[in-house]
Amino acid sequence: MPPTRLLALPLGAALVLAAPWPAGAANTDPVAVENATFSSPTVQSGDWTYGVDGWTGPTGVASTARAAHPKGLQAATLGWNGKAVSLSTRLRGVRAGAGVTLSWDDNPDSCAASGSGPRSYTVTVTGATDAPGSFATKAPAAKADWYLGRTYSFTAPEDSPQITFTNTITNNPACGELITNVQAAQTPPPAEAPTPGSTDPCAGDGASSPACATDAGNKEKIKDCPATDRTCLEGVAGKGEKENAGISQQTQALDDFTNTPRDQDPNTALGPLCQVADLHHGSLQPGDTVLAPGTWWYC
Repeated sequence: MPPTRLLALPLGAALVLAAPWPAGAANTDPVAVENATFSSPTVQSGDWTYGVDGWTGPTGVASTARAAHPKGLQAATLGWNGKAVSLSTRLRGVRAGAGVTLSWDDNPDSCAASGSGPRSYTVTVTGATDAPGSFATKAPAAKADWYLGRTYSFTAPEDSPQITFTNTITNNPACGELITNVQAAQTPPPAEAPTPGSTDPCAGDGASSPACATDAGNKEKIKDCPATDRTCLEGVAGKGEKENAGISQQTQALDDFTNTPRDQDPNTALGPLCQVADLHHGSLQPGDTVLAPGTWWYC
């Protein structure tokens, strides 16, 4: 069996359950479904109570005894007051463009007579281009006969898409379907390709800047240099004199700082380090920074 990750969070009186983590789907994220097992409101007495917390629709929930689910769950009914009804909720946390898979359990209510045929219903997603899912319970047998693990997949048309279960039977619709244990998982939408120029300062209009023009020219010159011709390469890229000199100065400054007894003469110890710091901001002009470089540190 695939490993399962469950997240239970109280939302008022309702319960949010996260979906199982499908085996082999490393990039699939569980989605919290509000009141997924229809535990709220709790049926205090009898078989039914009206209302389904976290969902919308003119219906109610069946008690654990009436539902007779193998896990002892309550269930929502898609038949109420002699009519076929719909039940909807939103999948909070699902992103537009994500691939979503729903799963749930269904059962023909025990009031459906044996031989009356399976109870049919649909699953739809508001605004989705996917075809609605059409499902039917097992044939009524005067007792609970749950189908565990129905599934329906779709592409989310928006953030937090709305899903709807709708009873479609015409023969005694009040004795419709019971559903429970609704779970969901999403595969995030593909990452958007980076906008040209968003990471390359020399892309687009930036290509005409002096620095980018020089850089482009140097690249062309380097292409013309034989790979083993050091003189040619140095003529374009230089020998790194400034870089090497800076590294040497920093190394010497750190050595001087380390070897100076700071508790005796801290200003002498700071001197070489301040020279290095001054090199980094020496070209800044008044107004280039909010705080003057001289106030950044002790130098």
